[in-house]
Amino acid sequence: MLKTLLLTLALATPIAAGPACAETLKVAGPWEITGIEPAQTGYVFSRLQVAETLVTTDKQGALAPALAESWAVSDDGLTWRFAIRSSASFHDGTPVTAETAAASLKRAFAGVGVLSQAPIAAIAAEGDEVRIRLTKPFSALPAYLVHFSTIILAPSSFDAAGKIVQIVGSGPYKVKNLTPPARLELEGSGNWWGGRPGIEDVNYLAVGQGETRALMAESGEADLVFSMLPVSVDRLKNNPKLDVRIATIPRTRILKVNAASPFFDQVEERQAVSAAIDRFGIAKVILRNSDLAATQLFPPAMKGWNVADVQPLAQDLEKARQLLAAAGWTPGSDGILEKDGKRFSVTMLTYSSWPELPPIATALQAQLRRVGIEAKVSVGNSSEIPARHKDGTLEIALISRLYSIVPDPVGTLLQDYGPGGSDWGAMGWDNKEMQGVVEKLAATSDANVRAPLQAGVVDILQRELPSIPVTWSELAIVSSKRITGVEVDPLEVNYGLSSIRWTE
Repeated sequence: MLKTLLLTLALATPIAAGPACAETLKVAGPWEITGIEPAQTGYVFSRLQVAETLVTTDKQGALAPALAESWAVSDDGLTWRFAIRSSASFHDGTPVTAETAAASLKRAFAGVGVLSQAPIAAIAAEGDEVRIRLTKPFSALPAYLVHFSTIILAPSSFDAAGKIVQIVGSGPYKVKNLTPPARLELEGSGNWWGGRPGIEDVNYLAVGQGETRALMAESGEADLVFSMLPVSVDRLKNNPKLDVRIATIPRTRILKVNAASPFFDQVEERQAVSAAIDRFGIAKVILRNSDLAATQLFPPAMKGWNVADVQPLAQDLEKARQLLAAAGWTPGSDGILEKDGKRFSVTMLTYSSWPELPPIATALQAQLRRVGIEAKVSVGNSSEIPARHKDGTLEIALISRLYSIVPDPVGTLLQDYGPGGSDWGAMGWDNKEMQGVVEKLAATSDANVRAPLQAGVVDILQRELPSIPVTWSELAIVSSKRITGVEVDPLEVNYGLSSIRWTE
C-alpha cells in the first residue's frame, strides 16, 4: 500500500492581460554556457526557467511540485511514484507525459549527474506516473529530482543517436537564440502550465568580471545582475536607481586538497593549513562581513548541519607550525618547509567566475607563507578543477561549493565524500566511517534518527579536513527599479524570472 505524500499544488499566478511591452529584460551573471548537456550546464536552463524538473523548492527551501503534481513512496521504501502534471507541454507543443519524463530520467541516470549515484533499479512509466524502483530505501530521492541534471526535455531535443542537439523544455521561456559561451536569448513559450510570464523577452549575458557586471547595472546595460563583489555592493546600495538584495546561501568557499599527495596525505598537514588561515580577516576585509568566516563546513542557515558545540576552526600559527613539524617538515634556508628533499611548494588553482575567489586566494597565499608553505596562485577556468582532479595533478584549489545542489545535503555528501571522491569534493581521501554514516542518513527521513548522524558527519569533516572551509557565502542580486517581483532564491534553484514585471 502506498503512503501518499500530499503536497500543495504550486501553480504560478497567471499574469493578468495588459498592454504588450516589447522591451527585453537584460540579465547578467557569471555563468558561462559551455554546452547543452544537462549534467554540464543544465543549471543555466533550470535557473532561467527554460527547462523544469519533476520536483522543485519553495521560497523556504522545502520540496514543492514542478512537473510532478505529487509523489508517494511504498511502505517498504523501495518504490516511488511521481504523478505527472496533465497540463504541462513542451515548447514544441508536444505534451509532457510519463513516458517522456521517464526517458529523460533514464538518460540522466545513465550519465554523470547526481542521479547516477542514487540506488535506482529501474525507471518506468505507468499511466500518468513515473515509477522509480530502488535497490534499497533512499529517502533523498525527491530531493535528487530537483537537481538540474534531471531536467525533463522533449524527444525533439535529441537526435536519432540520443545526442542532445537543442534544449526543448517546458518552462515559461523557450530558447530563441544561443551563442555559447556568453549569450542566451529567451522568449515566452506561450504554453506554460503556470501562466504567461510578466516579461516575454529575456537576454542573458555571461560576464566573468564582477566589476564589469556592477558597471552594467549602474549604466542600465543590465536590469538584473547576479553575484556581485562586496566592494561593488557597498557602492550600488547608494544608487537611487538600483535595489540590492542579499541572502545567505548554503555555499562554502573551501580549499580542495589532494589528500593522496605528499603535501596533504597526513591529517596533521591538513589541520596545519586550516590553522594557518585567518578566516575572520578574509571575511571582514574581502567579503565585508566577518560573520561569513567558516568555522565549520556548513553555515548556520543550514539547520541541523551547523553544529553549535563542535570545536570551531580558528587561526593558530604556532599550532600550525607544530603540526607541520610533527608531520616531518622542517624550514629550509628561505623559510619554505622541506621534507625528504622536497619543498612544500604547491600550485593553488582557482577561477574568476566567482569574482571573490582570486583575492581570497591571494590572501591565503600570504597566510600560508607565514608557516612555511609556498602556494603559487593560478587563476584559470573552473573546468580546470575537475580536469586536474581526473588526471591526478591537482594539489590544492580554492573553490566555491554549493551544498544545496540537491536540497538534502546528503546528496552532495554522497557525491563529494563517497569512494573515490568527486570533482568538487574529496580527492585521495577514502573514509569508510564517513561513508557509513552518510549511507544511514540517505536511508531515513526521520529527523530524530538523522540528527546524531548529521552531527557525526560534521565531527568527521572537522577532524579529517578533506575539504578545508574558508568562508561561507552570500548571494547579492542588483536590480533596476524599473522592474519589480525580484526575489533571491537561497538554494539557487530557480531565479523566478517569470514573476518579474516592469514598474513603468
